[in-house]
Amino acid sequence: MKKTGSPLDHMRAICLALPETKETLTWGQPHFRVGEKIFAGCGDEKGRAVIGFKLDMDHADAVIQDPRFWRAPYVGHKGWVSMDASRVDDWNEVRALIQESYRLIAPKKTVARMDAGEAAAPRAVRKTAGKKTAARKTTSHKTGRRA
Repeated sequence: MKKTGSPLDHMRAICLALPETKETLTWGQPHFRVGEKIFAGCGDEKGRAVIGFKLDMDHADAVIQDPRFWRAPYVGHKGWVSMDASRVDDWNEVRALIQESYRLIAPKKTVARMDAGEAAAPRAVRKTAGKKTAARKTTSHKTGRRA
């Protein structure tokens, strides 16, 4: 992935391509969630653009040896790492780190579907399908018939 574009543009392209993800404004900055759990973020830390994600503790311990990375404030002891976004040379390297974070945070069933190559359904389709299903269940309950 080329270095052109803002760090947030790159983060959106990487994070929102993963199944069942969304962007939210949390603590005044963009974060990416799978379900309701944050797996990555993008924002400002001490006046510099940063990106953040969770890594396996051993991996986090190793990666912070690189001066582009440091433990994230408040949650670094749990494997969260911040990275200076201005020092990203290769967004594919970042993609691999974000995918690791996603795998640590996402429900196991979601990760299994991703590994099996299932495409995520577009959000509008999922929402509509859920509403129709709920309506059918309500109707079938009232009539005593199975849907």
